[in-house]
Amino acid sequence: MKQSGVIIGTFRHLGQEDKDRLKVDLISTEALKTSEIEGEMLDRASLQSSIRRHFGLLQTDNRRSQPGEEGIAEMMVNLYRTFDEPLTHEMLFSWHRMLTNGRRDLKDIGCYRTHEEAMQVVSGPIVQPKVHFEAPPSDQMNAQMDAMITWFNGSRHLPALTRAGIAHLYFVSIHPFEDGNGRIGRAIAEKAIAQSIGQPTLTALAYQIEKRRNAYYDELEAANKRNEITQWLLYFAKLILEAQKTTEARIQFLIEKTKLYDRLRGRLNERQEKVLERIFREGPEGFTGGVSAENYVSIAKTSRATATRDLAELVELGAFVKTGKLKGTRYWLSCNPISS
Repeated sequence: MKQSGVIIGTFRHLGQEDKDRLKVDLISTEALKTSEIEGEMLDRASLQSSIRRHFGLLQTDNRRSQPGEEGIAEMMVNLYRTFDEPLTHEMLFSWHRMLTNGRRDLKDIGCYRTHEEAMQVVSGPIVQPKVHFEAPPSDQMNAQMDAMITWFNGSRHLPALTRAGIAHLYFVSIHPFEDGNGRIGRAIAEKAIAQSIGQPTLTALAYQIEKRRNAYYDELEAANKRNEITQWLLYFAKLILEAQKTTEARIQFLIEKTKLYDRLRGRLNERQEKVLERIFREGPEGFTGGVSAENYVSIAKTSRATATRDLAELVELGAFVKTGKLKGTRYWLSCNPISS
C-alpha cells in the first residue's frame, strides 16, 4: 500500500479548509459513483451540502437534499468516521437504513432479507431471463452473516488488497439485503482498506468501478461461480491501485486549483469565475476535448464576442492554455494542461 503513504503525505500538506474541501469532494464523488453503478443518478451540489452538514462544517448552503442523497451522504460520512470500529450486524443495519432513506418499495429495511423467493441477479426478457447469480436463501442470512462478520473482524492480518477483495466478494455473494448490497459491499471494501492503512480512506474505488462497470459485473459473476478467486483478487487489487492513483491526482489537482485561485483573486469577472468553477467541477480530466468558445458562451450565457475577450484575458492571466487555431481552438486549465 505504498501509494496510500503518498496520498496521506500529500494530504497532510494541505491547510484545514483545503482538507475539508478535498474530503467533501472525494466522498461526494464516491457517493455519486457508487450510486451510478446501481443506476441511481444524484445531484452533486445537494449531496455535497448534505456531506458538509453531516461533518458539521460551516460552509453549508442550506440546500435541500433528496432522501437518496441524504441517505448515501450519511452512510459515507459514517463509514469515514467509524473506519476502525469492528464490523457488526448493527452497523450494517444502520447503513442499510441510511441507504434506503425514503424508500417505500422494500419489505425489509434495516435487517437482512426474509422473502422466500430466490434472490437472483437476472437480465434479459421476462419470458426467458438469464440468471447471472443466485444468492443463498433468506433463512440462511443470519448464519451466513455471522460467519462473514467473524471472518472480517479476524482477518486484519491479511494483506490489504487481498482482504478488501475477499471482503467485497464475500458480502455480495451472500447478498443479505433486499437492496443496496453493491453499495454496502463497496463500503466494506473501503473499510478494509482504511483499517489496513490506519486512516479513513479517500480511495476513489467506486469512481474506478463505474468507469468500467460491465467489466466489474463480469468479474463478479465469474468469481461467484467457482471457489478459485485468484483472478478476482488480481482484478480487484489492480482496481484499488488505480483508484489510489486517481485520488492522488485529485489531491494534486486541488492544490494547483487553490494556487491558481489565490493568484487570480480579484482579477476575474463574474463570467470568468462562473466558467472556471464549472470546469473545475469536471476534475483532473477536464472537459473532453478541451473548452471551446461555444462552451464558454453556453456556460457564461454571454455573446461570442464577449466570450472571445474573456478567454483571451484568461490566457493572458495564465489561467488557461490555448491550443489549436480557428474552429479547432481549445482552452485547457493551466494547472492541468493537456496538449492537443
